[in-house]
Amino acid sequence: MTTKKLKWGILGCAGIAKRAVIPGLHLSTLNEAAAIASRDGEKAKKTAEDLNIPVAYSSYEALLEDDSIDVVYIPLPNHLHREWTIRAAEAGKHILCEKPLALTEKEAYEMAEAAAKAGVLLSEAFMYRYHPRYDMIKKIIDEGQIGEVRGIRSAFTFNNAGHKENVRYRKEWGGGSIYDVGCYPINAARLLLGKEPEAVTVQALFSPEHDDVDMMASGLVEFEGSVSLTFDCGMWAAFRNPLEVLGTEGLIEVPSAYLSNEPGLANFYVSTKDGRKEIEVPFMNTYTEQADHLARAITSGQPLQFGASDALKNMKVIDACLLSARERTRITL
Repeated sequence: MTTKKLKWGILGCAGIAKRAVIPGLHLSTLNEAAAIASRDGEKAKKTAEDLNIPVAYSSYEALLEDDSIDVVYIPLPNHLHREWTIRAAEAGKHILCEKPLALTEKEAYEMAEAAAKAGVLLSEAFMYRYHPRYDMIKKIIDEGQIGEVRGIRSAFTFNNAGHKENVRYRKEWGGGSIYDVGCYPINAARLLLGKEPEAVTVQALFSPEHDDVDMMASGLVEFEGSVSLTFDCGMWAAFRNPLEVLGTEGLIEVPSAYLSNEPGLANFYVSTKDGRKEIEVPFMNTYTEQADHLARAITSGQPLQFGASDALKNMKVIDACLLSARERTRITL
């Protein structure tokens, strides 16, 4: 029996959409990239032609008025997430919105309320967590294979500081490394521990050259039981994205914690009293998996594994991290 694919509309021609999410949709058996919109009609048309998308619109409004579109993907600059998520919900579209979901927990709450009122699903685009290796890592932790967890350490950094016109370097647009990549270690620690933080302390480098956004940040995120996440994130440092879970009896090392776009890149290591072994993980497209999970929830009526409530909790921690960095003080959650 052939299942009808859900039709996706993409708001904007962002790089993440073109190089990752749209190719992921093309690989899906449950979804298809059906339309793309840009305020620049020629850009939308060219992107549609380049990426084999049937319809191009010269405004976001026109795409939302298309009754054939089931799901809207929003990769717009962070300050536009709230407006267009709410407008998409009011148009009756399910929504996948790029991380961070919003600029504040309050904005995220308003977005979640709009989705609930409209009866549509809203999910935040943390693609990494749809790879089964995170279920594998959580199982190792939960089974006590590395003993009691004593701490998590993670980082996500890259260097794009020379491109000062980039939207990441616009303060009013939600620029900065905590919003852009620091959100990943925070999200991963919450996922693996299955708990919410109690307090955060963050130190950051705010750059006048980059509209005073945080170009680098280092933080301590405290959980109950004296367990903490130590993380750093940056947009003006060498590239890396590791994660480690330290236990009383062992260690889990994930060299590429958030990116797994090449065969073998998703593999991780477990060290116990029996030695260190590499855990080989099948290659899969996490963007396809992310879209397919949303599609299955839409068609089955079952809850999302990571719905709007999870995004609200992540935004609460991000709010606290940014406040801590600006005020140089510990923030209790």
